Amino acid sequence: MSIKNNLLEIKSSLPETVTLVAVSKTKPVSDLMEAYEAGQRIFGENKIQEMADKFEQMPKDIEWHMIGHVQTNKVKFMAPFVSLIHGVDSLKLLEEINKQASKNNRIIDCLLQIHIAEEETKFGLDEAELIEILKQVQNDKFENINIKGLMGMATFTENQDQIKKEFLHLKTIFDKLKTKNSQLTTLSMGMSGDYQLAIDCGSTMVRIGSSIFGGRK
Repeated sequence: MSIKNNLLEIKSSLPETVTLVAVSKTKPVSDLMEAYEAGQRIFGENKIQEMADKFEQMPKDIEWHMIGHVQTNKVKFMAPFVSLIHGVDSLKLLEEINKQASKNNRIIDCLLQIHIAEEETKFGLDEAELIEILKQVQNDKFENINIKGLMGMATFTENQDQIKKEFLHLKTIFDKLKTKNSQLTTLSMGMSGDYQLAIDCGSTMVRIGSSIFGGRK
């Protein structure tokens, strides 16, 4: 299957309410351009330098999403152009994004990453940290940031019941917050292996890489 066919097949299976982020990390610009020619405009990268290089080379109507763990010292390299940062997992990182967004006269959209997996290696906030951050955002501490919603990654397991439980946990947190914060519209959860389940559990944004571009070499 070609990248174009993979992409169109996946898009045809997604509800209209769900946004597709094509995860293009480690893939050459030629692969991304094939997806672009097939109509894809949102690409997700997990390394800031690689994303900045691709941004320079590719058409400017692309939305670049940073989906990986972000180091504060690298924020300045993407602040001029990034559309959405998925993995905001600390107040310190949010402060840095706000600072760099201000320097670039931009308001940067962010998702707060919630720790839902049982694995220790996954990054993310717990509920208390989440509420504290939202409180600070509401007090207008961050004028150059727009919190659009939440993001989470399920445990890497074959156990569908466990993944479902984690997705539903995140959806519950999202729904609870949404009643007080109407600007929260995005729930980013689900990747190539579990995006259908994530959509069933209420995801509005899925991050799909290998099902579009093939496995990483």
